Amino acid sequence: MTHAVLPAAMMTAMAGPAAAQVFDATYRGTMVCDKLPLISQQTREAIEVTISGGAVRYTHVVRLRNAAVEAAAEQGTGTLDGQKINLQGSWKGGSRQYEASYSGSFVRRSARLKGTQSWTDGGKSLTRACAGAIKRPFKPFLPRGRT
Repeated sequence: MTHAVLPAAMMTAMAGPAAAQVFDATYRGTMVCDKLPLISQQTREAIEVTISGGAVRYTHVVRLRNAAVEAAAEQGTGTLDGQKINLQGSWKGGSRQYEASYSGSFVRRSARLKGTQSWTDGGKSLTRACAGAIKRPFKPFLPRGRT
């Protein structure tokens, strides 16, 4: 009878959902942000998050007009708490600036992000929502030595 219990226990353990593993890598993706009075449409811009030794840094492209990418990118840092990631950053260009905050959770090799940008433009305060996703390369494409 004990012989039947062992295989059943092993199958139950193997059937559970596999936990995502956050690897040191560069995760790339896009963020879609709502319109603002100074921006005529939603924006979809690149975001790059680098995780190395527990340190998290990111850059996000800023575009205020249809074709012009701003000279300075949004930049920030972040924290990891298990499978959760939190990013805090900012951008400044002339009289415009904003503080950004995004968070999400990793599932397999990607994370969905949601957050806000709190803008100041010529004395006016505006907030817009953003959402997106980042993904790391497949494990064989990571630098050697990473598990």
